[in-house]
Amino acid sequence: MLDLTPDEWNAVRLSIKVGLWAMAGSLPFGILIALLLARGKFWGKSLLNGVVHLPLVLPPVVTGYLLLLSFGRRGPIGSFLAENFGIVLSFRWTGAALACAVMGFPLMVRAIRLSIESVDRRLEQAAGTLGASPAWVFATVTLPLILPGIVAGMILSFAKAMGEFGATITFVSNIPGETQTLPSAIYTFTQVPGGDAGALRLTLISVAISMLALVVSEMFARKVGQRMVVE
Repeated sequence: MLDLTPDEWNAVRLSIKVGLWAMAGSLPFGILIALLLARGKFWGKSLLNGVVHLPLVLPPVVTGYLLLLSFGRRGPIGSFLAENFGIVLSFRWTGAALACAVMGFPLMVRAIRLSIESVDRRLEQAAGTLGASPAWVFATVTLPLILPGIVAGMILSFAKAMGEFGATITFVSNIPGETQTLPSAIYTFTQVPGGDAGALRLTLISVAISMLALVVSEMFARKVGQRMVVE
C-alpha cells in the first residue's frame, strides 16, 4: 500500500517543500501584520484586516486567478519580476509556494494576533521604564510571550499549504514534477481508471504528515510554555 512510485514520491517531496517555503516566507509578514492589527491605531485598519482575511471567504479558484492576473508573465508584478530579476512564478513550484502562502496567511495572522492581544502590556511597560527601547522590549519580552502563537500560526500555515488545491492548480496548473502537489496528484488519480489505490496511498501520506505536524506543534508549544513558567 505504501510502495510509492517515483511520481508519487515527487508529489510528497514537492508538497513538503512548498509548505515549508510558504510558511517561512510568510512568517515575517505575518508577525508584522499581526502586530499592526493588534496594537496599531491608524486609518484603514478595518480595510487591512478585511484584505488579510479575504482568502478565507473567497473561493480558492478566485484567489488563484487573481494571482495569475497579478503574478503571471503578463501581469504587472509578474512581468516586472521576470524582466528585472528573471523570477517567474506562474507554472513553477515557487508560484505554488506563493499561492499556499496567500491561502494560509490569514490563519497565521489570526493565531499570532490573538497571542499578541493576550500579552500583559504592564510587562512591556515595566521593561520600557527600565530604559529598554521598543525594539528591545519586543525582542526580549513580547516575542518570547507570543512564541506559542507564532508556532501555532506556522503549523496552521503549513497544514493549509499541504491541503491547498484550488488556488494552486489555477495559478500554476498540475505539472508532474514541477507543480503537482499531493492534492493535485490525488485529484489526478481520481480522474483515471484504476487510480483509486494511488489516491488512497497519497491520502494516507497526507493524513500522516498533517498529524505529525500537529503533534510536533503541540509538543513544542508545551515545552515553550513550561520554560516560560520556570523562568
